[in-house]
Parts: sequence; structure tokens; C-alpha cells
Amino acid sequence: MPVLYRKSRLLRRSRVLWGSFSLWRPRLIFWCGALAIGIISVGFAKLADLAQKAFSATTASGEWSFLLPLVITPLGFMLSAYLAITLFPNSQGSGIPQAIAARHLREEDDRTRLLSLRLAFGKIVLTVLGLFSGASIGREGPTVQVGASIMLAVARFGGMAQARGLILAGSAAGIAAAFNTPLAGIVFAIEEMSRTYESRANGLVLTAVILSGLAALGLAGSYNYFGTTSVAPATMRDWELVLICGIGGGVLGAAFSGMALHIGQHVRRWAHSQPLRRMLMLATACGLAVAVIGVISGGATFGTGYEQAKGAVEGQVLPPLFFVEKLLASFLSMLSGIPGGIFAPSLAVGAGFGSTVGYLMGSGIALAAILGMAGYFSGVVQAPMTAFVIILEMTGDHQAVIPIMAVSMIGYVTSRILSREPLYHGLSRVFIAAAIRARRAKEVAEG
Repeated sequence: MPVLYRKSRLLRRSRVLWGSFSLWRPRLIFWCGALAIGIISVGFAKLADLAQKAFSATTASGEWSFLLPLVITPLGFMLSAYLAITLFPNSQGSGIPQAIAARHLREEDDRTRLLSLRLAFGKIVLTVLGLFSGASIGREGPTVQVGASIMLAVARFGGMAQARGLILAGSAAGIAAAFNTPLAGIVFAIEEMSRTYESRANGLVLTAVILSGLAALGLAGSYNYFGTTSVAPATMRDWELVLICGIGGGVLGAAFSGMALHIGQHVRRWAHSQPLRRMLMLATACGLAVAVIGVISGGATFGTGYEQAKGAVEGQVLPPLFFVEKLLASFLSMLSGIPGGIFAPSLAVGAGFGSTVGYLMGSGIALAAILGMAGYFSGVVQAPMTAFVIILEMTGDHQAVIPIMAVSMIGYVTSRILSREPLYHGLSRVFIAAAIRARRAKEVAEG
């Protein structure tokens, strides 16, 4: 009897332990996924930097090498577009619209068409290819799709039913790790990704941001994206910058997002009959135009624009028309259909706009650049809280909290008046409609 009693007791204890493991298994998988987002984001950033440096070295190594982009950029655009269409469909563009669309889709098959580990791999490879080709794109938007894809895989492997919340958490973790801005990741998830506050998802978002941030911190160290600055309005002329950068940035942002939505719709209709052939033609033409703009600007418009924006934040005056050239290069890169984001290029455009305004007004360039970034970025994405928090964390300029907040709101209101539909949500509807059409076609084919 004692032997049987001990055996039954051990059996009960093992069942308790196994039950505990079953309870902890989804959490462990979730934590590993969040850590993986941080690690992959840092690796992605390193690859992106190497690609930009390789392009710069290649196009500056000889007397006529500055003309090499006229060959490299169009071919790179064409190759990237071809691979995106044939091997990695739905990897085109920023990646944020795909993550937003996936949250609105209820069927798992529809979501996996937009978010998967295969797509995450393709997104990284093709974004790096675009930067190696001189495209005016960023890696931050693609990191959102990568993070959301990892978390959707976590939901599947861990048997978790909170797919929508996990996509939100992955998106927030991606932004936080890409910019080293944890607060901005949380605000971005609430304001831009969901447009509502979801109490059930807030714990997932916070945990994912903390773990991915810790992983990124361990690998890349603590840093501010644009360094640390401490400029604040000191004169009435400096306060006038708030109004001018807010309204001007909002107008430019509305123009960019409005053109992206309107012209993008016409492009899709034009390419409908021969999608591969015509999109490759468009990508090649856009690549050539980006190369011409880059050559004219002396190479300033190639890549993310990080160096130019950082220089402006540090007080260096950018060329007066840099923001126009960078805006056009970013728009053409987006229109081409190659994978790549608009976050970093938008910050460069805003910094260039602010630098020009500050120079013309005789105000401080650093303050004008920061306010220009806030106004234009808020105008493009129509998410003022995200713009305010992300720029505050990237620059560490706590002395200009109120001006940055004010210019973000002015930029948002101005853009909202001119362009009623937010850019990312307008683009997400394209992916939602495509998923619905694909599902209906499948249902018809099956009977």
C-alpha cells in the first residue's frame, strides 16, 4: 500500500507540473518571440547600414562613378520589384498597412498571406537590396511587418487565440526596437495601429516592447537615434517657427499621402491587365528618376536620409531644396512598389524643410529641424501623439516638449483638413480588399 500511495502521489505531482508547463508554454514562446524581434531588428539595422555604405562607396570610387546610380538604381528597383511580386507577394511598400490589414482579417489563411516568417525574411532581404540600390526608403516600417509576422507565428506555435493583440504587440515592439523608442512603440500601437485603446492588449504590448527593447539594448547599447540636444524657443521668432513648421509640414505631409493614395490607385488600375510586366516597367522608371534626383543632389537623397537629418538636428544648414528633392525621391521609391518604409525618409524631409525655414527666418537650425520633422511626420501619418513622442525620444530634447507637441498637433489638423484619409489606413484597405477577393475566388473554385 505505501508503494502504491507513493506512486499515485508522484503521478499527481507530475500531472500538476505538466499542467503548469502547459500554462507557461505560451508565455515562454511569447517572450522568446519578443526577444527575437529585438535581436532581428538590430541585425536588420546593421545590414541596412552596410548596404547604404556599400552603395556610397561604389558610387564615389572614381571620376565618373557618380553616374553609376543611373545604372545600379534602376536595375536594383527592377530586381527588387520582381522578387517582391514573384517570391514574396505582399512584401511591397512599408509593411505597416499589411499589419493593419491583418488585424482586420478574421481568417488565419488571410492573415498569413500578409504576415509570415517567409515574408519577414523577404522583407528584410529586399529592403536591404533597395538601400544597396540607393532607394529613398527606411527600415522602420518593414520592421513593423517583421515584428507582426513573428508574433503571428508565436500565436500559431503557442496555441494562443489573441492573434489581433499579438500583431499589435509585434508592431509596437518593432518600432520600439528599430528607433530605440519604447514609449513611441506603445503610442504607435494605440494611435496608429489600432486607433483605439484595447485594455486586453495593453499588457501584451508593454511586455513585448520591454523584452524587445532589452534585447536591442543588450546588442546595440543605449542611444538616442539623433543624439541628444537641448534647444528651445528663446525669442518670438522661434515661436513663429511652431506655426510655420506645423502648417507647412502639414501641407507637405498631406500632399505626399494624398498623392500616394490617389496615384497609387491609378497605378493599380493601369497594371491590372499585365501586373508583372507593367510593375517592372514602373519600378525601372521610378528607379531611374530616383537616380537622376540623387545625382543632381550630389547623392544627398539616396538612402534613408539619416545623416542629413542628424546634421540638421546638430545645427548644420541643409541645401535649401533638399526637402523637395528628398520628398520626390521618397514618393517615387514608394510608388515603385519595392519593399521599404517612409519613416526615416519622412524625418529627413521634415528636417530639411525645417532647416530651410530656419535659415530663411534667421532662427536656430537645430530647433527648426526638430519642429520641421514633427510637423511633416505628423502630416504624413496623421498620428500627432506618435510624432510627438517618437521625435522627443529620438532627440532627447525635453526643453522643447510643448513646441514639439504643438507643431505635431498643428501638422495633424492641417493635414486632416486637406487629406481626410490617413495614409497607412488607406493603403491597408487595398490589402483587405485583395484578401477578400482571393477568399471569394477560392470559395468559387472549391464549389
